[in-house]
Amino acid sequence: MPAQRTEPAADLARTVVFAAFIAVLGLFPGLYLAGAAVPVVLQNMGPLLAGSILGARRAGASVLLFLALVAIGLPLLSGGRGGIAPFAGPSGGFVIGWLLSAVVVGLIVQRGLPRPGLPLLLAANLAGIAADYLIGIPYWAAFTGDLGAAAVQSLVFVPGDAVKLVLVSLVAAAVHRALPSSFAGARR
Repeated sequence: MPAQRTEPAADLARTVVFAAFIAVLGLFPGLYLAGAAVPVVLQNMGPLLAGSILGARRAGASVLLFLALVAIGLPLLSGGRGGIAPFAGPSGGFVIGWLLSAVVVGLIVQRGLPRPGLPLLLAANLAGIAADYLIGIPYWAAFTGDLGAAAVQSLVFVPGDAVKLVLVSLVAAAVHRALPSSFAGARR
């Protein structure tokens, strides 16, 4: 099947829309469970959905745009946080990990094009969450001084992240069924 080309303006629009979507998810406040220094947020669904729909390149660009806007001070993170401080705290690794998460999901989903099924989307989003943990847990450990403690404390996120990855995968499967060539179907 020949690769479908999209217009640069359409690529840019999709990138900006997903960056805005990640920002909107930040309107829901974070929930601090069991005294953890890192909140449970809905916002980490945005990079997963971006990767599931846009593919690696555009999803990475949308997350990078979002992170840049946060870094320059816009209060777009859950709880109205912005600036450099959120990157320098215990949850900073998870926020930075969203970039890897989106790219990993996008790369896996692109393998299943033109119509990735639900099993592939579930596996891709599980890998995306694992990629986020891969960066987030050691970063958190740098603040606690104990990698084991950071890993154990991060277990509080697993049930919520499992629900989120299922929801994101269901939404992405519906989008791919409804618009099979509009999003990640544009390979380059």
